Amino acid sequence: MTSESSAVPTPAAAAKRGERLTGAQAVLRSLEALGVEDVFGLPGGAVLPLYDTIMDADRVRHILVRHEQGGGHAAEGYASASGKVGVCIATSGPGATNLVTAIADAYMDSVPLLAITGQVFSHLMGSDAFQEADIVGITMPITKHSFLVKRPEDVPGAIAAAYHLASTGRPGPVLVDITKDAQEGEFDFVWDPRVDLAGYRPITKANSKQIQAAAELIASAQRPVFYVGGGVVRAGASEELLQLAELVGAPVVTTLMARGAFPDSHPQHLGMPGMHGTVPAVLALQESDLLITLGARFDDRVTGKAALFAPDAKVIHADIDPAEIGKIRAADVPIVGDAADVISDLIAAVSTAKLSRECADLAPWWERLHLLQERFPLGYQPTSDGHLSPQHVIQRIGELTGPEGVFAAGVGQHQMWAAQFIKYERPNAWLNSGGAGTMGYAVPAAMGAKVAEPERVVWAIDGDGCFQMTNQELATCVVNDIPIKVAIINNSSLGMVRQWQTLIYDGRYSNTELNTGHGSRRVPDFVKLGDAYGCLAIRVEREDQVDDAIKLALETNDRPVVIDFVVSADAMVWPMVRQGTSNSDIQYALEHAPEWEEE
Repeated sequence: MTSESSAVPTPAAAAKRGERLTGAQAVLRSLEALGVEDVFGLPGGAVLPLYDTIMDADRVRHILVRHEQGGGHAAEGYASASGKVGVCIATSGPGATNLVTAIADAYMDSVPLLAITGQVFSHLMGSDAFQEADIVGITMPITKHSFLVKRPEDVPGAIAAAYHLASTGRPGPVLVDITKDAQEGEFDFVWDPRVDLAGYRPITKANSKQIQAAAELIASAQRPVFYVGGGVVRAGASEELLQLAELVGAPVVTTLMARGAFPDSHPQHLGMPGMHGTVPAVLALQESDLLITLGARFDDRVTGKAALFAPDAKVIHADIDPAEIGKIRAADVPIVGDAADVISDLIAAVSTAKLSRECADLAPWWERLHLLQERFPLGYQPTSDGHLSPQHVIQRIGELTGPEGVFAAGVGQHQMWAAQFIKYERPNAWLNSGGAGTMGYAVPAAMGAKVAEPERVVWAIDGDGCFQMTNQELATCVVNDIPIKVAIINNSSLGMVRQWQTLIYDGRYSNTELNTGHGSRRVPDFVKLGDAYGCLAIRVEREDQVDDAIKLALETNDRPVVIDFVVSADAMVWPMVRQGTSNSDIQYALEHAPEWEEE
């Protein structure tokens, strides 16, 4: 994953020394010195000194969100679209705890996030004071580190260290909790961005012997597969990956977090692996004799039952986090290092190996994979209830927007369809909550992405369940001129849960009907809701309306757009590997399952 030098970048104008500032002013001055341009937050009593200072900010734009969770996800979207550190601010107590979901989300998906919270006066800590919460203790398991600042003079060092931790090694969230008296107290501000944290020495350069051993395995493998995870995206290593993959000639699969790390249009790309991956991608891993694992962590959604995953494969596992290597699957060649550096070293080593020895012939392997691609293409069936096909809607959004767009998804069926049916040609175009699976991610993440990349078209592809969790951030978008596009894939239910109830619980639909799209009652009516927020709001119920609605959304850039696509509740995500089973038991669709099982 990503790495940076130990010295945090410092604009010359920000490096003032000896200036008398409050702790709150020091927060702002430190953010300016780090090059932070945008922050998302919501004020409250324990963080009022900082917000009073923000009124005078020149170089930092504050965006007032409507809920702290939305601010956290917006900072995530900002970071994931741009590669920069996302920054969010909240007050103490419930303000800080509302950030916890976004912090946990960032931790699971290795998103560089700096969360700044206010805390009660230091002399009141531990007394159950009004809006007191031990946010440092609460977030300890879901951050790279959490700082508690009780003195104003400690503010610059804590902010610099937090930024450094968030953006180096394996990226992730870092929290800085600052007491109110530390914000109000004065000191002689000194900006020294040099960070020296005891015990924190992320390894970026891989061991040369391990690189050589990996190159030898790659040269001799007959059925190799590149198993590419989100670490390649975070490291900005897509160009290096393309070069290595073409040098080796092996198939590439990109996980849910790595969509776009390798171009979908490339002939070596087999698609996404895992529970809802393509049949060629899933079985390529399963039948391989070598996994070239780059920035992936053998997540259960990829492996299925881990003991039965890729049973005949040797494993090269490269990751910047040594804790991930060997955690799920033993590695024959473990490599600790930054993905870009590791892949560059592998390019050199494999090139040398190809000159010095005869490499295995991959033609028979590709014959098998091409047969799988031909027999099991990614597709979908037309609906039979008169409602739209969600796959068609999402596919047309991708086709009409093009590869330069950004697509943020919520969690559930629409997330899987967006990962499957939009073609991703570049990294940072696909944003989603992978590890945590957080409903409500899409709208605020799209908002943050649009702030970071204002020239790009940014879509939030959301479900009717997810949308109701964070749609209040549309107000933030309207007030701050952030014209995102929102596609609500409205099946009037919690779709993925309903799918499991169909397949596993004999169609007993316990508490999954949402009454949002089908029938005479719409609770709520998303078009009226969008209108109330000041958005352009459209409902689409016929297939011949789909393209016109998407084109209108693409042409509308003076306000957000909300499109209520009323889709079939019976549509399912295929292929599917049931949880706890072998990937070899992948089902292409219900009607294909018996034939597939016989093979």
